[in-house]
Amino acid sequence: MDFVRYAEGSARLLNAELSDPEALVAVLLGREWLHPQVTERDVTTLRRFQRELRPVFEAADAGDVRTTVDLLNEAMVRHPITPRIADHDTSDLHLHVATKAASVAELLVGESLLGLATLVCDLGPSRLGVCSETHCTNVYVDTSPNHSRRYCSDRCSSRANVAAYRARQKAAPPL
Repeated sequence: MDFVRYAEGSARLLNAELSDPEALVAVLLGREWLHPQVTERDVTTLRRFQRELRPVFEAADAGDVRTTVDLLNEAMVRHPITPRIADHDTSDLHLHVATKAASVAELLVGESLLGLATLVCDLGPSRLGVCSETHCTNVYVDTSPNHSRRYCSDRCSSRANVAAYRARQKAAPPL
């Protein structure tokens, strides 16, 4: 199990506009085997989970370790996670979230929580953030080596840099 990938998936899930099953399918890039299983109920469950998960990223972004940990622990109580050792490659044993009889929503919630909990324990809650671009509310997982990420995407980073440049140009005295 790649916990960072699951944590990043939780940010992608939180940033998604889940209006219908097709929107959820769009979030499941590279997981085509899940597409036929997506239901309207999954969408409803995941929208509710988005509202539950957002405060985790906001608390982490604010540097509130206690609240971040408490919110993740509370979410793991509400959504019990069943990890299981995957042995489809016996030379690479690893953990997966158990999927027997689980809906797509239950699988994604489990992966998100297990990924975020592991990331917070291994790298610290400061690796979760909310985009610093003024007009954006997306979240991100900072996996940069120097812990320097402040934006959810290159687009937001560029937009903020252009805005800062223009503000400096406007404030500079004429030559």
